[in-house]
Amino acid sequence: MFQEILQQIDLQFAVYVGAVVGGLLILEGLRQLVSRRGRTEDIRSRRMKMISKGATTEEILAILKPEEKRTFMNRLPLVGDLPRVLRQAGITMSSGAFLTTCFAGFVAVVVIFSQLMVLPTAVLVAFILCFFVPIMAVRLQRTQRVNDLIRQLPDALDMMARGLKVGHPLNASLAAVANEMPDPIGTEFGIVVDQVSYGDDLTDAFNEFADRINEEDLQYLATAIAIQHGTGGDLARILSVLSKVIRDRLTMRRKIKAISAEGRLSAAILSVVPVIIFVGLNVMSPAYYGDIADEPGAKPLVFIVVTLVLVNAVILRKLVTFRF
Repeated sequence: MFQEILQQIDLQFAVYVGAVVGGLLILEGLRQLVSRRGRTEDIRSRRMKMISKGATTEEILAILKPEEKRTFMNRLPLVGDLPRVLRQAGITMSSGAFLTTCFAGFVAVVVIFSQLMVLPTAVLVAFILCFFVPIMAVRLQRTQRVNDLIRQLPDALDMMARGLKVGHPLNASLAAVANEMPDPIGTEFGIVVDQVSYGDDLTDAFNEFADRINEEDLQYLATAIAIQHGTGGDLARILSVLSKVIRDRLTMRRKIKAISAEGRLSAAILSVVPVIIFVGLNVMSPAYYGDIADEPGAKPLVFIVVTLVLVNAVILRKLVTFRF
């Protein structure tokens, strides 16, 4: 019976399946190896890497916490908050250098694409590729880095609390977080340590830290440090309680995301379906909309439809986006 089953199996198909499964296993092994290496390399923060290269405190602060200069660019849409976004994303490039690079790419893409399409279309494609996409990528990186920092914050507060309980001074506890924890929390706490070492007041350093990241949990931390610094008290207990509060807030956020997942998926589908229908009809039956494209009322109707679709997408996003 076993031999009959073997005879019915297509050996060529079995070889293909085995090759695919083997390739997937090899890729998974390489992925785990690379990710393990990445975790090992991330143990030391960017600040510690700069210190190991011989950078001074002034040089570290100049790179990791550059001074903001108010210019006309701060009032422009899309790029007005670019210096803050770049800093929160962990990118040390200045906003001027970033925009200069984007503009150079924009000119190059316009020159190349103008040979393949009309100039207005080439300009639009170049703007999307060289300005819109990089800025959106930086904003996504900023969001990811801030989320990683908030997830690391309870562990950092627990480390500080344990150091204070065994008798270490606050500055030594802060330095332990800066030296032992990976990016981004290690670098940000390292900036606070360097500011204090450079002569800034501890409360001012934490207030700047909270303003730099602009997150509620860090505002709570800065307030707790300021109150304890002014009135005294058991800072270790305050940090332990604050760590528990932040962990509970993170847990609540995950629960809210899980509960609202169905609504967010429905909102995304309802926002994308009109576009899919329009593109599908144009591909399968170009004359469906093409026959009325030259009608006098076609353009106003298209404008109304596009406006309603965008309003629908915005309203659905507002309905399923919760502030917590």
